[in-house]
Amino acid sequence: MADDHFDYLVIGGGSGGIASARRAASYGAKVAVIEGKEMGGTCVNVGCVPKKIMFNTANLYETIVHDSRHFGITVPEAQFDWGTIVQAREDYISRLNGIYGRNLDNSGVATLRGFGSFKDSKTIQVGDKEYTADHILVAVGGHPSFPKLDGVEHCISSDGFFHLKEQPKKVAVIGAGYIAVELAGVFNSLGTDTTLIVRKEKAMGKLDSMLRDELDAAMVMGGINIMRNTSTKKVVLEKDGTRTLHFEDGSSAGGFEQILMAIGRAPEIEKLRLKDIGVETEAKGHIIVDDYQNTNVPGVYSLGDACDKRVELTPMAIAAGRKLSDRLFGGQPEAKADYKDVPTIIFSHPPIGTVGMTEEAAREEFGDDKVKVYTSKFTNLYYGPWKVDADKKPKTAMKIVCVGTEEKVVGLHSIGMGSDELLQGFGVALKASCNAKCSFMGATKKDLDNCVALHPTAAEELVTMPPWGQPTPNYQYKKQKQ
Repeated sequence: MADDHFDYLVIGGGSGGIASARRAASYGAKVAVIEGKEMGGTCVNVGCVPKKIMFNTANLYETIVHDSRHFGITVPEAQFDWGTIVQAREDYISRLNGIYGRNLDNSGVATLRGFGSFKDSKTIQVGDKEYTADHILVAVGGHPSFPKLDGVEHCISSDGFFHLKEQPKKVAVIGAGYIAVELAGVFNSLGTDTTLIVRKEKAMGKLDSMLRDELDAAMVMGGINIMRNTSTKKVVLEKDGTRTLHFEDGSSAGGFEQILMAIGRAPEIEKLRLKDIGVETEAKGHIIVDDYQNTNVPGVYSLGDACDKRVELTPMAIAAGRKLSDRLFGGQPEAKADYKDVPTIIFSHPPIGTVGMTEEAAREEFGDDKVKVYTSKFTNLYYGPWKVDADKKPKTAMKIVCVGTEEKVVGLHSIGMGSDELLQGFGVALKASCNAKCSFMGATKKDLDNCVALHPTAAEELVTMPPWGQPTPNYQYKKQKQ
């Protein structure tokens, strides 16, 4: 076999692509990963990992500055240095980049540095070289979207947040999704005057109403200024270097050192020349795939944030990548990712854990008479000794959504301290319940393996312990004769 021909070419060195490449190589396939940026993709470089580091930093700062006195601990005036954590964060990410590269080498996967584009459905051009493959995976991820506004060039994205070398004193965050509420929470907890601007009444509109309402109340109590039902018209850079936002209703707000746009993400497909080979995409550019990650072009596949069938979570991309390689190279023709009841967490302040159906979705699907909801709202013992009014102590709220006379659990939702960690086990329980049509008992190791990890948490270790989605024992991929 020629050096420039592979069984499997993976375009994109993010979590999903690397997971798929290494799994394919474990079966004996000849595999290469094409990547023009740092290894690890969005999650490692400008996503989950650096975000969680900043979330941890914000939590620790809050604990020292605001919480410690309630436990009788006297701390001298705390001084936070943004540059110190940025350097530590970047050093850690650099180590991870190296680990990803070494893992590919150790798995026998070739690394082709550069950006790939299709010359035909079996040929990828990288720089001035061409490579062919029987199977090609597009796992290029996405990038932040910017609205078409006058002056939008004076704003930063979530990527830009991780490029900040100094802490801004006053910021505006525009958006209502995961990224917006997470980064607004980090800024606010670290002492930045923070305004969150949402187009509707509240952020996180797709969450269960309890989560949405409790998060809104917590952000307000925490000091975030929320501008509601507000649409931005333009951004003006003032002579003093600050930014002013002008809104559709004629009002304005100014004095912002930074404005962070967090309105969504788009697939990173511009350089691929997908149209040249006829790959179908939806209106926003996401690659259309079936349940097995197949595009409409035979031998071309897609997964992760680049495709239309996606849950925008790193562990979901990893699961999809491994299942695809199990199918293509591991003798498991029916292997495919399961996108149902995927647990997810939001590292807001306070954190959120959610899995399954919202109450609203359950009532719409099954009818009000079939749905029963259990809720709890309480003060975590952590806040018990605080000598403040009970209504000013942070709250934890939980909801269980049940259906039918047997009260089968179809949704679990929690907001408050520890919600990010506690959900992992309940995610397994719900998955086992849905698969086996039983109650919360009887989960097996396979149930653990099939539950998508919550990343980054300590609890994810419970569902990623070896063997996680174990390869077919002793199976070796054999190339079919043409």
